[in-house]
Amino acid sequence: MALLATPRAGEAQSLWQKTATETRRNPPLADEVRADVTVIGAGFTGLRAALYLAEAGSRVVVLDAGDVGSGASGRTGGQVNPMLPFNTPAKLRKLLGPRYFERLTETALGSADELFELIRTYQIDCQARQKGWLRVCHHPRAVAEAKEGVAAWNDFGADMHEVGGAELERMSGSGAYRFGVVAPRGGAVHPMLLAQGLAEACRQRGVALHGESGVDSLSKVGRQWVAKTQSGSVTSDWVLVATNGYTDSLIPKLASSILPATPIQIATDPLPQEVIGSILPDGHTISDSRRVIMYARREPDNRVVYGGIGMRDLTGALGGFDWLVKDAERVFPQLKGLDWPHRWGGRIALTDDHLPHLHEPQDGILVGLGYNGRGVAMSHVMGRVMAQRVLGAAPEDLPFPVGPIKAFPNRAVKATGMATAIWVLRLMDYLETRAA
Repeated sequence: MALLATPRAGEAQSLWQKTATETRRNPPLADEVRADVTVIGAGFTGLRAALYLAEAGSRVVVLDAGDVGSGASGRTGGQVNPMLPFNTPAKLRKLLGPRYFERLTETALGSADELFELIRTYQIDCQARQKGWLRVCHHPRAVAEAKEGVAAWNDFGADMHEVGGAELERMSGSGAYRFGVVAPRGGAVHPMLLAQGLAEACRQRGVALHGESGVDSLSKVGRQWVAKTQSGSVTSDWVLVATNGYTDSLIPKLASSILPATPIQIATDPLPQEVIGSILPDGHTISDSRRVIMYARREPDNRVVYGGIGMRDLTGALGGFDWLVKDAERVFPQLKGLDWPHRWGGRIALTDDHLPHLHEPQDGILVGLGYNGRGVAMSHVMGRVMAQRVLGAAPEDLPFPVGPIKAFPNRAVKATGMATAIWVLRLMDYLETRAA
């Protein structure tokens, strides 16, 4: 069974695919080849690992069931948010203990800086801007939590600050919120251009990229691994699995260790200045504190991208776009009545502890996944760390603990009830927002 690294048939093409410049398709694997490392998944994690390894002199082959960025990486909201979701430093200490909590806290805080430095180093033209991330609070309960979080993260050098009143309304372009926090390290990229730029950097360093090459089986021959596709195979010392929310059953128990979720986005066409002028004028990205969050950004061409959590019906079709339009008009009344011609979604991986997971289920196999909505920045960190492990770093020296694959508790029930749960959470958010 292959690891699926491409959206299901019939899913809408993302805005990023439509506005990306490259039309190159990487050819399917058609031979039996040898390499030092096989990378499964041509998204951010896999491409970052491949690039790091190639620069160290490794022969690398990247396989993807779709092509570069065709999974979550090319369908994301493109916001580069530092820090880990849901987990404060205090929670990380309880979850990870003294060895890893400080290391992972600092790694998460530096993840956005690391990505923007990577973009500068390889001169990737992906509309990168690091203008800061504005997280706004929908309810007094969220305000108290945000203030506690600011103090905790600032102890580690986050440089976050509070904002409210007229200044918050000016910075956001919205009167829907009374309190927010600015994380200055945040920013945004055009995610498909970023993926394509990483792929080109890989090609220039000798990495072989193959699309339409889902891996059907992995088998060990001596000390090496053989990854077979429909039309070829790669024999290598190491296999890196980087399929995140599109993970299937190639690695035993791996799919059951994550809960796939479906972020969705909508986007306008470029808007006139009199419409968009007051929305996020300083270039911040924005998200809020609701259980079913919104996140939004203003593009260099003056379009608005607005995102949230969607759901799938019994046929697998994406839903939730009508709610997203209404919510966008509530938060930004300037957009009321406009068309949203671009609507798409992808699939991310949630973990039970809301932390990225790094696994080494057998000698020579590494798995990195589970970014819980922080994948644009954290996936690149994971790719680098996986490459460092291949090149000889000891597991105990990595920022992520190398742990066993564990089933997500009550996964089947939660996956089946996802649509109902989202509806209930939206109702709770609505009641809190009205009360506030």
